Amino acid sequence: MEPVIGEKNHNLQKSAVQIEKAAQNGAQIIVLPELANTGYVFNTRAEAFSLAEKIPTGESTLFWLELAHRLDVTIVAGIAECDDEKLFNAAVILGPGGYIGRFRKIHLWDEENLFFEPGDLGFPVFQTRHGRIGIMICYDGWFPESYRMLALQGADLVCMPTNWVPIPGQDPKREPMANVLAMASAHSNSLFVAAADRVGIEREQPFIGHSLIVSHTGWPVAGPASSTEQDIIYAQVNLSDARRKRNWGAFNQVLRDRRTDLYDTVLGSQIKTGWY
Repeated sequence: MEPVIGEKNHNLQKSAVQIEKAAQNGAQIIVLPELANTGYVFNTRAEAFSLAEKIPTGESTLFWLELAHRLDVTIVAGIAECDDEKLFNAAVILGPGGYIGRFRKIHLWDEENLFFEPGDLGFPVFQTRHGRIGIMICYDGWFPESYRMLALQGADLVCMPTNWVPIPGQDPKREPMANVLAMASAHSNSLFVAAADRVGIEREQPFIGHSLIVSHTGWPVAGPASSTEQDIIYAQVNLSDARRKRNWGAFNQVLRDRRTDLYDTVLGSQIKTGWY
């Protein structure tokens, strides 16, 4: 998508067109970009507050809920959330049966720190009819702990609404660093990853597109999408493969082989029990 800053109704209607098209083409889980309903580059905290909503009672969540129910799909979408006097860069997960849950971005990027609070809900894993789904947003994907905590809680698929921006030193002949990180993390945790990025330029800030869907093997099964045009990419996957095929050989299984006796407790004993 290419959301327009401040044009919430326009962005929701644009998302509906894309969601309808994806559903008509067989999509069952649909992922939208970060802050898909509001745009990203806020000028002031007041502007961000004016566009933020309560979850799940706000207009954007209710709008997407109706689509999820009518089209019989699961939707993961980035949204600006207000909770009393706090703002969060959040994402909602919605299914045909209603509201499933929300995630609040843990790691804030650049001037997001002027508007949003760091997420305070951890990395929840949501049970859905398709499998176990975890969510992270954009810069969260730069931290291996994000993926590992979701994997240890049994996630099969990580849905990532994102607004990737150009990275200094990027070789234009190579895939973006964001894609490399998604591929590496999918491989090292045996997780599927569906990353939906926006395109366009907003208040002089360019976005790079390149949305992709990655197998638990680490190799893309769809994408990367266009770097400049609105696009939909599709992949048919068996989410149970994230756990069924986690063994790499007779002796190696990436989550079981962790040496938690030697690691820092944040990655070791505090979350030692999990889905291996």
